[in-house]
Amino acid sequence: MKLRIVCVGKLSASFFKEGVEEYLARVRRYLACEIVELKEGATRKGDSRQTKDREGEAILGKIPQQAFAVILDQRGGNLTSEGLADFLAAKMVTGTSEIDFVIGGAYGLSNAVRARADLLLSLSSLTLPHQMVRLLLLEQLYRGFTIIRNEPYHNG
Repeated sequence: MKLRIVCVGKLSASFFKEGVEEYLARVRRYLACEIVELKEGATRKGDSRQTKDREGEAILGKIPQQAFAVILDQRGGNLTSEGLADFLAAKMVTGTSEIDFVIGGAYGLSNAVRARADLLLSLSSLTLPHQMVRLLLLEQLYRGFTIIRNEPYHNG
């Protein structure tokens, strides 16, 4: 199984970059994982819907039809760390070839992207910066794999 993180925008803060690099390397000990960064849409004042739609088209263009799409959205359902581990384990056992995790830009996601979701998932009901979400997702993926392998990282 392969993981892909499709996200809008580049990381600008060095502490996010360092954290993402660290947890990406950790996740790659278990599965192939790549990050696909898409350009943020230019926004004119009051034009956030058009920006979300443009970014949404770019996102949808990067998700293969056969991929299982996990769209990260504040309005999605919640999983515990153990629940995420169970989800990952089940996908590995059932032969899912690719899971794409999608992180929207500063203005969120278009309805078309939400409609593509095989799973709509919330990391928190709080509004989080999209750059932070990338780091949190990678940490939780790593945690999930350590739970699956019964390794000591997770002290749940």
